[in-house]
Amino acid sequence: MPIYVGKAVPRGWRQARIETEAEKKAYELYGRLNEHYRSIQQAKNLLIDDFQCRFMILEGASSSLIGTVEAALIRYYKPIWNTQVDGFGNHDPGSGRYNQAKSEWDVLHPGRPWADKCLGEAPDNSKVEEKVIDFFMKWKTR
Repeated sequence: MPIYVGKAVPRGWRQARIETEAEKKAYELYGRLNEHYRSIQQAKNLLIDDFQCRFMILEGASSSLIGTVEAALIRYYKPIWNTQVDGFGNHDPGSGRYNQAKSEWDVLHPGRPWADKCLGEAPDNSKVEEKVIDFFMKWKTR
């Protein structure tokens, strides 16, 4: 059962500006997977050895399907980190933007150093835990 579906798009992809061979051979997938690896490693209550990863590479004209494939996989599998517990794929918001709230993911899985800088009102841990329990109770009855 997938718990998260994400995408890594080539630099310039959103603006249809992939022009040079260097841009076409960029390593966004490796970088994105490495970011996710670090997020799991930094979490105080997760072990990286408990996770597996599967990915699909779409190149050339097929790269225009990246967003569509991601959305279809999320709709089909309804992974918990996409549908119930928001925030796993988040990036450091950067200075000047730390007034936002810590994500639900960071409330459940504390440890990312930048998340501790978020000063907004964080979601209540017990309510997020209730969402997780409810998710798995419903999943069990599928």
